[in-house]
Amino acid sequence: MDHVFHKPTPDIFVFQSGFPAMVNDRLLRAARGEEVDQVPVWVMRQAGRYLPEFREVRAKHDFFTMCQTPSLSCQVTLQPLDRFPLDAAIIFSDILVIPQALGMEVEMRPGEGPVFPSPLRGPEDLSLLAPPGDACTKLKYVFDALTLTRKELKGKATLIGFSGAPWTIMAYMIEGKGSKTMSNAKGWLYKHREASHKLLKIITDATVHYLVGQVQAGAQVLQVFESHAEHLGPQLFREFALPYLKQICDQVKEQVQRLGLPDIPMIVFPKGGHYALKDVAALKYEVIGIDWTVDPTLARELVGPTKVLQGNLDPCALYSDQKSIDAAVKDMVQKFGRRRYIANLGHGMYPDMNPDHLAAFVQAVQKHSKD
Repeated sequence: MDHVFHKPTPDIFVFQSGFPAMVNDRLLRAARGEEVDQVPVWVMRQAGRYLPEFREVRAKHDFFTMCQTPSLSCQVTLQPLDRFPLDAAIIFSDILVIPQALGMEVEMRPGEGPVFPSPLRGPEDLSLLAPPGDACTKLKYVFDALTLTRKELKGKATLIGFSGAPWTIMAYMIEGKGSKTMSNAKGWLYKHREASHKLLKIITDATVHYLVGQVQAGAQVLQVFESHAEHLGPQLFREFALPYLKQICDQVKEQVQRLGLPDIPMIVFPKGGHYALKDVAALKYEVIGIDWTVDPTLARELVGPTKVLQGNLDPCALYSDQKSIDAAVKDMVQKFGRRRYIANLGHGMYPDMNPDHLAAFVQAVQKHSKD
């Protein structure tokens, strides 16, 4: 497939002279709120099990081995860009590398997903965690993967780095696996308020170091996944999620500036957090991701005219025929508008999805959003 790339502004990446010049900076420009020729598009979990070429690699390697081997991470990060004219690559990794770096064991079990054999049981377990400042030394493999991928991209797309948000990471560390209620983790918020804040601060400090390291390694945009916002209400979110999302954004931007690097756009994605959009919009994240449960028109009213929105087609819409996908995307683009918008799904790709239907999604975004 021939990809047509957008000509970049000339001075964006002068500070990273070791990397190839940008050929397509469409997503980066949109994230900054600048004019673009068409709406940029990428999708969450675009490197994953729906691709047969990914499954071939996965059959030979353990999931976390793939994350921890820069050449494999780079290989699968680039796979979707070989198929689709996407405007971004998101590094193949996992949000749970932070708990691993803090000394916790995480296993990826078939049919079950990530599992912590020994989750946190009580406040006394916090003493078992490694110092957050040491986390980056254990995550060098992510930085190496980013640098390698940035070079291999050859400027054809923006490279996105990411992390989980502190509440989302905390929930996994206490629950030990996915949960429909997150009742154990939420129980901490009510029973162990002081310890909850202590744990959230540990995760926040490690995450700041981690994200700054990603920028140094070549990431051009950062996304913070608050994947479990849906389990909190406005009050709990304001106490246990919002302050740490703010600290991450503020401190990453401060440290990146201190290192002499230009400010890079940051995305926050509070999945299920429709109730918190106005609060999140008060933070310094340039881009706010929304899931499919939020009407784009309402989201724009809540976040204001200066923020960039990202989202939000229901992933299950990709199970429909390609004509229906085209119609759904046309409606989505019309609601969001072309300005200050990055097209995406409202969550990630599912393993049984047809790659041709993702191709239809990407094609429809480009068709319905051109000048």
